[in-house]
Amino acid sequence: MSFLQAIILAIIEGLTEFLPVSSTGHMIIGSSVMGIASNPFVKVFTVAIQFGAILSVVVLYWRRFFQSFTFYIRLFVAFLPAAFFGLLLKKYIDALLENIIVVAVALIAGGLVFLLLDDYFKKHSRRNTTVDDITLPRALRIGMFQVIAMVPGVSRSAATIIGGLTQGLSPTTAAEFSFFLAVPTMFAATCKSLWDYFKDEGGTFTQNEIMLLTVGNVVGFIVALLAIKAFISYLTKHGFKVFGYYRIALGLIILVLWMSGYFQGVDVGNF
Repeated sequence: MSFLQAIILAIIEGLTEFLPVSSTGHMIIGSSVMGIASNPFVKVFTVAIQFGAILSVVVLYWRRFFQSFTFYIRLFVAFLPAAFFGLLLKKYIDALLENIIVVAVALIAGGLVFLLLDDYFKKHSRRNTTVDDITLPRALRIGMFQVIAMVPGVSRSAATIIGGLTQGLSPTTAAEFSFFLAVPTMFAATCKSLWDYFKDEGGTFTQNEIMLLTVGNVVGFIVALLAIKAFISYLTKHGFKVFGYYRIALGLIILVLWMSGYFQGVDVGNF
């Protein structure tokens, strides 16, 4: 992997991680287009650069992270389902990651959900909610939606935002809680990825690999900062329909590329 490829992947990660469009699908296309070879470092890189993205959430919402201990209890309760089922169903999840058709179908299905439910949530969501309105049972139910995102292509952000909307949260609050929930979830995924890498490879990163990881996280952090601000601004004015159309278009593009043999030789399990 070159530094240019690392920067492009980090831009993709920063742009798509918190938008309800599936970073997995974008990583697959981006990596395939650039012809990035599959190897253990590429696998850990695509997960480890999430750290820069989650750091952007902490920086943007730092006051929230220092307001009360109850906030952390909500996050912990919402995080538990993904932690439990992630460990329980790991081998099945890994198998799904190897099926690019699953990614495409999940993208299209999620897009249809956004199109069908956008008007409904506009009418029935409460407009003045805050994270403080999220009770522990609500947090647990939102966390169960995050489990659905283990299916590649669903999008963790999309699943948790829809979960928040079903609990009567405003679109903005649902999106913000999705950002907050990403912090423990993605941090755990990054630590697990690094642990597996050192355990399986039995070594350390080279100086070049450390530089790639550093650049990837810095770029991902900056791009994610901008993406989060733009997303919240757009969401408050326009809703989710554009993301629905985009997901459907991306899913169809992946299907067309797959049928044309474009993904031959690409290890989608990387993502």
